[in-house]
Amino acid sequence: MKSLPSAAALADQTKVVEGTTPPKRGILARFTDFQWFLYRARNTVYFTAFSKRRFDEEGLMALVERLVLLAPQLGDGYQGARPGEPLPRHILEAITDIKYVDELDNYPDAFMDPGEDLFETPDLPLFRVYAVVRKDGPDAEGRQSAVMVRSSHALMEGADSALLTRSQSAAHTAPQVKRKVSKLKKLSYAMIAATAAPFHLTAAHILAPDVREMAFKTTQFSRDRIRSIATALGVRQRSLMFGLVVYALYRDHPPKGKVRSAYTTLGDDKTDADDAFFRVRTLDASYVFDPDPIRFVQHVDSIIEDAESQDLYRRQSILNAMFGAHRFMSRILPFAYSRRFFRYAGPYDLVLTLVPPHRLYGNLTAMMKEPIYCGSYHSGTSLCTFVPARRSVTFNFVMPAPMIERLEEIEALMDRIEADAPARTGGDEADL
Repeated sequence: MKSLPSAAALADQTKVVEGTTPPKRGILARFTDFQWFLYRARNTVYFTAFSKRRFDEEGLMALVERLVLLAPQLGDGYQGARPGEPLPRHILEAITDIKYVDELDNYPDAFMDPGEDLFETPDLPLFRVYAVVRKDGPDAEGRQSAVMVRSSHALMEGADSALLTRSQSAAHTAPQVKRKVSKLKKLSYAMIAATAAPFHLTAAHILAPDVREMAFKTTQFSRDRIRSIATALGVRQRSLMFGLVVYALYRDHPPKGKVRSAYTTLGDDKTDADDAFFRVRTLDASYVFDPDPIRFVQHVDSIIEDAESQDLYRRQSILNAMFGAHRFMSRILPFAYSRRFFRYAGPYDLVLTLVPPHRLYGNLTAMMKEPIYCGSYHSGTSLCTFVPARRSVTFNFVMPAPMIERLEEIEALMDRIEADAPARTGGDEADL
């Protein structure tokens, strides 16, 4: 297992961020178009877990030093940035914070906020690391601290936090292209983007939601239990998790049409039309609500199967071209690219993200404990991020407060499905 990136990897990281966009001045010069869009949208991501270690200021700064070695992209996107080089001490002191608390029971939810402070100081990196420490030593579960890493989404994605939990390099080295896209297809993507971008810009200013107070919530479930219920229903585990969340949100508030969702996953192969930094793929998955939870979960499974059979490369390539078109247009019409524009995330009711398994190995996450929580924040979007670990899966939500309250039903809904599944599938628990 590789614990630190090699010098060659750090050089490759610098090469990819410098070579993905034409030379420009400013702190975003090395950002790809996708990174530029997420930065301007002030989209943030977070990772948090409890630890058996009692952190102090020096220990927390040492953790940040190891983090930046493994993810050198965290050293980009601010005035004076030198990606691939260690952060000086005054920077480490400015981006870390440690507090002492009586109990850890309110965490990790007590950590959660939009992360607007990341964008308010242009001469500091676009990430922060926080720790809270229990004053009276370990609690009954052996937890002494809770740690959170918060970053601009422009610098981190779910695959990165999965690598970092294993203390592996998350450097975005120069991508190895496995599929070539013809010049004709690239031209068609560019033409679609050039045509669609002005309509998207107009729609965003008309349809963007008003500023809303977004609430955060985290919860966890046994991975074995989810596997068992999914097996009894004959569906994918991700379909069960998606179905549980969508059903809980809309059971008492059924939509007039479909529940429109975006579902993000990782691409296996890079093409030369892909973003040079991100590996994510975005799918459309819209569901017809059914008041019967088992039928609804099975319907979700069929929709997911159909969505994953589509050409993921074409859709993502068009999105990448759209980001490029908006970046170009923003130089001509900067006034049009307001916070309202970036608050619009498309015609979706919900965005669902399943990140790769997060498992704790190595010195970066030494003494940290499951469960592991991570997720993202976008000011105009209801989000749920699912994080599988060895024994648990955490569900990490951000959405308007009235919607958050509906999620209390998920546990009872699992009980109901678990009880009904054997009878509905013609078996019993012994058959599983």
